[in-house]
Amino acid sequence: MISVNDFKTGLTIEMDNDVWQVVDFQHVKPGKGAAFVRSKLRNLKNGNIQEKTFRAGEKVGKAHVEHKKMQYLYASGASHAFMDTATYEQIELTEAQIEHELKFIKENMEVSIMTYNDEMIGIDLPNNVELEVVETEPGIKGDTASGGSKPATVETGLVVQVPFFINPGDKLVINTADGKYVSRA
Repeated sequence: MISVNDFKTGLTIEMDNDVWQVVDFQHVKPGKGAAFVRSKLRNLKNGNIQEKTFRAGEKVGKAHVEHKKMQYLYASGASHAFMDTATYEQIELTEAQIEHELKFIKENMEVSIMTYNDEMIGIDLPNNVELEVVETEPGIKGDTASGGSKPATVETGLVVQVPFFINPGDKLVINTADGKYVSRA
């Protein structure tokens, strides 16, 4: 058991017979009444996000999620193949299981597969990934200081708002939490 006062972003907990990951949390100490913890939790089995408020000091079960390094191999219809880099064992995950993560992974990329009670529950992405721009409007000289943005499509099909000076072929660093442009690689 773990106290909600010890919440950290990324912590996995058991609640309502499911596995949840703490996405965001805030300790609140109102002037009148008891302190509480307001949290945003993501269900690791189906990806749903739920906001939940806990009383300060309340206990929840800590979920022991194992992480296994695997390499993304290929897509075959609605399933995606991954290979364990140590044992060369291959597994397949459905598109529904990793819908959000597919926007950020490309072939031969190493990812961390999360398992809970020997069941694959998803992919743990790094904070940032490096992707190449495949399509965007060309930059115009003098537009670099205007502060505007334009849409750019990266190699995984994700559309990101980028500064005007980004051109096709540029490699970008993209934040996997919100899908936003961070910098050029």
